[in-house]
Order: sequence, then structure tokens, then C-alpha cells
Amino acid sequence: ILKKIVEKENPDLVFMGKQAIDDDCNQTGQMLAAHLNWPQATFASKIEVKENSLEVTREVDEGLETIEVNTPAIVTCDLRLNEPRYASLPNIMKANKKPIDTLTTEDLNVDVKPRLSVIKVEEPSTREAGIKVNSVEELVEKLQAEAKVI
Repeated sequence: ILKKIVEKENPDLVFMGKQAIDDDCNQTGQMLAAHLNWPQATFASKIEVKENSLEVTREVDEGLETIEVNTPAIVTCDLRLNEPRYASLPNIMKANKKPIDTLTTEDLNVDVKPRLSVIKVEEPSTREAGIKVNSVEELVEKLQAEAKVI
């Protein structure tokens, strides 16, 4: 769906969050870059726009790493990228009057039917309760006699 929207809008930069709150997977930006065959810069903590490229600084284990990617590109942000700004009431009122495009998957010609089906769900079998032994000798004896693993 995102690929089709990007192809429709034709932007020079797709700016995304670093990860989802539900599963913390950090994969949407990278997957979109792969689908579009665009360069990507992840975990951006600083971005400088150049003529046909972006200089992106990101935090890594050893310190800071700076990379340059050509546009169009996908960039995912880190929480240190900027200080959030809060919208003023007049700007909120202006935003409420702006039209919002509504697209369906049919509009984008995207097939979203499920590709997996659940065949069966069942609880795992119950296990027998474990036993406690009082000494190493008793443990070795039980492993030899009952479990037959030694």
C-alpha cells in the first residue's frame, strides 16, 4: 500500500518513524525502500539537505556515523532528531478545514487478501510434574534407571 501511495505522490523524501509501538520490529522503512529500490537512511538523529542528496547522521554503538544518500530516499527518524513542536489553536483550526484524500486498496490496485489460513489451534499437552532430588547420587541414579540417558 505504501509503495503505491509513494508512486502516486512521487515525493523526493519519505520520512518515517523508526519503529512501531506494537511489536518494535523496525522494518516498515526498510521494506518500503526495498520495494521502491530507493536508498535508505535509518535512525536519523540529524539531517542536512543538499542539492540532490541528504547527509544523515545517526547514532551507532561506537558514536556517530554520517552517511550520504541520493534522493529520492527513505529516512527513518530517531527520537533525538528534533524537539517536537506543538500546533497552535489557529493552525489546528486551519488543518480541520483542509481536505483529506481517502483511498481504498481498489483505488491503488493492491490485493490485500489473506495469504495464510489457520488450520488448527490447540493447547500443548500437559507435562508431568517434576521431582526434586536430595543429592547428586540420587540424580545420577534416576537418570540411569528411569530416564535411561546415562
